[in-house]
Amino acid sequence: MSGRTKLATVLAISALVAAPTATASAAADPAGPALAKKLAKKVTVEGVNRHLIAFQRLADRNGGNRAALTPGYDASVDYVAGKLRDEGFIVTTPNFTFDIPVTDAETARVDGVNYQALILTASPQTPAGGITGPLRVVPEDATPGCEASDFAGQDFTGSVALIRRGACTFEQKHLNAFAAGAIAVLVSNNVAGPLSNVTLTNPGKIPTAGVSQADGTTLAGKAGSQVTVDFRFHTESRTQRNVIAETRTGRKNNVVMAGSHLDSVELGAGINDNGSGSAALLETALQLGSRPKVDNAIRFAWWGAEERGLIGSEEWVRQQTFEQQLDIALYLNFDMVGSPNAAYFIYDGDDSDATGAGPGPYGSAQIEKAFADYFTAKGVPTEGTDFSGRSDYGEFIAQGIPAGGLFTGAEGVKTAAQAAKWGGTAGVAYDPCYHSKCDNLGNIDRVALGRNAGAIAFVTAAYGVSTEDVNGVPPRAKRAEARKSAALQKTAAHDDHTHLAVS
Repeated sequence: MSGRTKLATVLAISALVAAPTATASAAADPAGPALAKKLAKKVTVEGVNRHLIAFQRLADRNGGNRAALTPGYDASVDYVAGKLRDEGFIVTTPNFTFDIPVTDAETARVDGVNYQALILTASPQTPAGGITGPLRVVPEDATPGCEASDFAGQDFTGSVALIRRGACTFEQKHLNAFAAGAIAVLVSNNVAGPLSNVTLTNPGKIPTAGVSQADGTTLAGKAGSQVTVDFRFHTESRTQRNVIAETRTGRKNNVVMAGSHLDSVELGAGINDNGSGSAALLETALQLGSRPKVDNAIRFAWWGAEERGLIGSEEWVRQQTFEQQLDIALYLNFDMVGSPNAAYFIYDGDDSDATGAGPGPYGSAQIEKAFADYFTAKGVPTEGTDFSGRSDYGEFIAQGIPAGGLFTGAEGVKTAAQAAKWGGTAGVAYDPCYHSKCDNLGNIDRVALGRNAGAIAFVTAAYGVSTEDVNGVPPRAKRAEARKSAALQKTAAHDDHTHLAVS
């Protein structure tokens, strides 16, 4: 064969090797690589449910909850870390330190009677002695306090607004009250019991606290009365643990990371929020094993103190150097994946819904598509959900790390169109027991849990094989082909040069 003929042949082979395939990565292909398909079959709802049973019993043995800074959370950390160590993972439980509010005053006083008013996380405080204004009640409808129009028809200037929980975030309710001129907000629970362990997400504009359903109903009957709200606290330092587990195989400079928060609120065991995400992630890790045949190491995380303001994940990410953050190819987040009136939401990485926050960092759209393709192949319709800042993806996105994940809904209300599409009950919250005592083993849609667990397993494993569509890093086989092609081209060029010189 002449030098020119050999060179032409090599170039043809190189073009074939370099030609784009129908999909950019293993994760984007609904058929999926063998590892992803195998893992999705191995991660069963029965296996995930066993971990939920464990979380329920750990809560029952430790005061009824698994909240941060409680024995129930410590027992949950030990359970998860122990399972992973037994499977051979590299496991650490790094500490993080944070300040917690210690209550000095949490009252709303009307007609000489004090009502307990629990301060929402991220709420500003009142001055000592509180602030006083007339009590104005926002009318109760399907979306109380969620629209500016809810505050029309009465003067909220200088008032304390009383709003029933439900249909939209606490932040939205309090921002609407602030815009209407209110000086403070009381949010009354829409289920029996106090309104505790809830957050405004972002620093609040005016003092905001929650009252029980019964007290909210009583206070609504006192509309127009003068109310003094006194919401004050000081801070003290506490230490808590995350759980981090990593495979022993796969390169460490292009890590696929998946996480969920492990803590519950103080009111209950937190079996959906977020035992469901934690259990699905744990079963995925255990069935994957510590030495899978992956190109990229897979790192699993169970975050602490999420319910206190995303603290565990934020502190962990911030503690990583810039180079260590560069080693993270992407982050997958799973917070509530078994809601009893479930939706099938995927984080809106490309902002195609044009709702709320903008798109995630480059690669987030591809992650969204990977999950969407999986569910499409299973015949399950999905919708996007905004990166609202309410879960542990927040600090990853803030540092430019692409993110995505799944969510089956919290206090938001299922629409008629969604009920027609997914089943369940229209006009009812996706999780009526969100942040409540009844978030127990009876608060899970196990069909939704099983479907989401399969998606978690499939997409996590697929990105363990290749993250090329997210960050351009090709899988090992493709890199080997590229090296072989380069070597052939170099040899062909040398032979051609020798042939020409001889000629």
